[in-house]
Amino acid sequence: MELKLLEAKSLFTSEASHIENILCSRSFSNFQASCCGGALVKASYSSMSRDTYLPVRAVGSVAQDKLATETYSIHINGLKPASSPYSCELRVLDAYDDEYGGALIDPDKLPTEANLFASMLRLSLSRWKIEGKKGIWLKLPSELSEFVPIAVKEGFQYHHAEKGYVMLTYWIPDGPCMLPANASHQVGVGGFVINDENEVLVVREKYCPSTCLDLWKLLTGFIHESEEIFAGAVREVKEETVIETEFMEVIAFRHVHNVAFQKSDLFFICMLKPLSTQIVVDDLEIEAAKWMPLEEFVKQPLIQGDSMFKKIIDICIARLGQRYCGLSAQQVISKFDGKQSSLYYNVVNSRDSNCQAS
Repeated sequence: MELKLLEAKSLFTSEASHIENILCSRSFSNFQASCCGGALVKASYSSMSRDTYLPVRAVGSVAQDKLATETYSIHINGLKPASSPYSCELRVLDAYDDEYGGALIDPDKLPTEANLFASMLRLSLSRWKIEGKKGIWLKLPSELSEFVPIAVKEGFQYHHAEKGYVMLTYWIPDGPCMLPANASHQVGVGGFVINDENEVLVVREKYCPSTCLDLWKLLTGFIHESEEIFAGAVREVKEETVIETEFMEVIAFRHVHNVAFQKSDLFFICMLKPLSTQIVVDDLEIEAAKWMPLEEFVKQPLIQGDSMFKKIIDICIARLGQRYCGLSAQQVISKFDGKQSSLYYNVVNSRDSNCQAS
């Protein structure tokens, strides 16, 4: 059976070849079966000498440096189609342009059929290559997880995964990929909470390495997504002991590499002022909690024997003696991104500071 293009608009070579591969037909007695993207579609015909048209969505030729998706008709041996329910429509995936010359595929408008997704993805990549796109981002929700191997087969690479989705990327230009890598750090906080009696709020954790079994330690934890460092420290203290606190300063922070999942770790020590005193222990994570005299806390063998812990406590004590200034959080808005940020720095105005460090 002969296939002919009726309309005179040209198809790009690669896309025309792609459509030839996904649109197939085979004649039977008074019956036409065609396939699109692996999905079988039925359409009836007669053997009369008129033309039968099957509309196909394809990418048209360049006009004023812009590409348009247009409808082309492929006719098969005879009749003009009575209706279009049996037509095969192939189009580029819905996507948003990003500010770096790439595209973000809309996860809410993905097809739900695997073969159709594969065909549309191949056509889209062909289109985006011609348009000069760079990085392509594909977010696949959990319910479309069977699309992951299809995307990988087309050249997509894993970027990251979160609860509910996996993100994949495709770099089109020749040369090294310029897309940003997955997040490289996890961020933790520790709360140095000391009251007017010079007592430090400390805990013993239920689950910790054997070297820390007898250690009374500061309250620590990880900050949540879109959570400020100071807010995370206040939250962790409240969750584990119900003690209400007020953030004062970031006293110091530690940077270490190749920890969980080979990621780097940033750990911020925050000085917090207690606003309550009654402790209620979170028994899911904490074995015990109490107010411990600062001198007793410092004398613990593990504190004295660990250079990092000892240095952190020395800095906290220096801050209490007003011989050191920590970093206060100031809210600022940058015209660069228009977002409000927390900028941490030493307050130089003595009216805003309780320290007298030189």
